[in-house]
Amino acid sequence: MSIIIFATLLCGIGAGIFVGNADAVLMEKISSLFLWLLLFSVGIDMGLNQQVFGQIKKLGFKILLIPIGVVIGSLLGGSVVSFFFPQSLKECLAISSGMGWYSLSGILLTKAGNPIGGTISFLANVIRELLTFISVPFIAKHINYYCAIAPGGATAMDTTLAIISRNTNATIAVMAFVSGVSLTMVVPILVPIFL
Repeated sequence: MSIIIFATLLCGIGAGIFVGNADAVLMEKISSLFLWLLLFSVGIDMGLNQQVFGQIKKLGFKILLIPIGVVIGSLLGGSVVSFFFPQSLKECLAISSGMGWYSLSGILLTKAGNPIGGTISFLANVIRELLTFISVPFIAKHINYYCAIAPGGATAMDTTLAIISRNTNATIAVMAFVSGVSLTMVVPILVPIFL
């Protein structure tokens, strides 16, 4: 499955190289439509499983342990990276605070007067999303379903939710959605803290 996703992505990149700017606007509208359709399909899958929401209710506050762990892991990763690159610890923490939300974190860093940090943040978070598509099937199969939520970060509520849902179960998909929403709310707070 990961090979098909990766091959599809490469084909998309190749096609994107040949698409003009006028076609890019149309492609963005089409991809948004497919994303909404994908989310609708995942929602139907979740809604069909009546036990999921009961299990989530039983978990209560524990459901937030996954996004808290993702935040801690991402910030620790940013701290470690600061030892190997010329960016400061503060800058690496701001970059790693993007949690996969490349369209926001890169802009926040760029608007704060750090275009290099904004570019790095954009690329790091795009790569995080791509690696999520590739790694989730392996993680779900060989580690556990809960760990399959973490790589997606904030995107676990939208673009990577389908791959998580497909490789886990409906309960984990709901937990991934909650994690993604939680992280999406944290990103606009965390990135400016480290700017």
